[in-house]
Amino acid sequence: MTTLSQIAWDDTILPFQLDRSDIRGRVARLDGTLDQILSQHDYPAPVEALVAEAALLTALIGQAIKLRWKLSLQVRGDGPIRIIATDYYAPSAEGEPARIRAWASYDPDRLDPEGPAFDQIGQGYFAVLIDQGAGTLPYQGITPLSGGSLAACAESYFAQSEQLPTRFMLAWRRERAEGRDIWRAGGVMLQVMPASSGSGASGGASGEQGLMTANDILKGEESENWNRTNILLSTIQEDELIGPKVSPTDLLVRLFHEEGPRVFDAQSVRFGCSCSPEKVRTSLSIYSAKDISHMTTDEGIVTADCQFCGAHYEFDPATLGFEATRTPDDGE
Repeated sequence: MTTLSQIAWDDTILPFQLDRSDIRGRVARLDGTLDQILSQHDYPAPVEALVAEAALLTALIGQAIKLRWKLSLQVRGDGPIRIIATDYYAPSAEGEPARIRAWASYDPDRLDPEGPAFDQIGQGYFAVLIDQGAGTLPYQGITPLSGGSLAACAESYFAQSEQLPTRFMLAWRRERAEGRDIWRAGGVMLQVMPASSGSGASGGASGEQGLMTANDILKGEESENWNRTNILLSTIQEDELIGPKVSPTDLLVRLFHEEGPRVFDAQSVRFGCSCSPEKVRTSLSIYSAKDISHMTTDEGIVTADCQFCGAHYEFDPATLGFEATRTPDDGE
């Protein structure tokens, strides 16, 4: 049964195209999904904000990858917030939901709970990784942290690595519903169609830290189309992104009715983790018996906790590493 905290377009990603402008995009809602991601942890407010932003970016970017592929975002810095990591697992078959997970590492002694979130990452990088599956080499693209937000970093990544002008508008907040706190999150992504981008690139870079911007890539009519749609996108209100009354299709019509919006099949998304006892065993298979002994607790077991979902695993040390003397079936 649908509850007051659920709406029809919760946890969906809707791809669309603006035919007049040769621009594509996606609208994402991550309500229950983000709620599950953040409920696994007790992050301070700045960390929660960055995890919410990264999860939205991951959903918006990841929807374009093929079945069974994996897309990851990694943010690393030298500040109190050291790592933000997300994974998007594309559906294993048509009609199935995609899965998202996210995790953060931070130094509580250095963190300012009231301070700006992005500034507390410090100097570092924003990376996009795409894993196409067994037998392939993962793709990785990296850009410096810049622009004051993870969304700005993602925009710089696409301009630098793909020469595709890209824009994100994101919103998230925690609100009270049905006697408990829940998260609402939504966002819109705009991106120039690959066939339309780059023809006027001058080779210069006018952005922060010498990074490329849309003005360095697009010229003439392409630039006019891009600027016009961005002006329209800038009129969006927070409640249109995360409120319960404006559907993604209604939002697109409101923003872009003169640009010829055309929508495609929506993709559902859920929280999901890929951890398992077998994966933990594999990760420990490179260690010797001596190494495993250093990991063994006073109770005579080796434990492991998933940073993403909090799952707890316990193992017989004799079944671990490349010098294991017992099999899992014998030892546990």
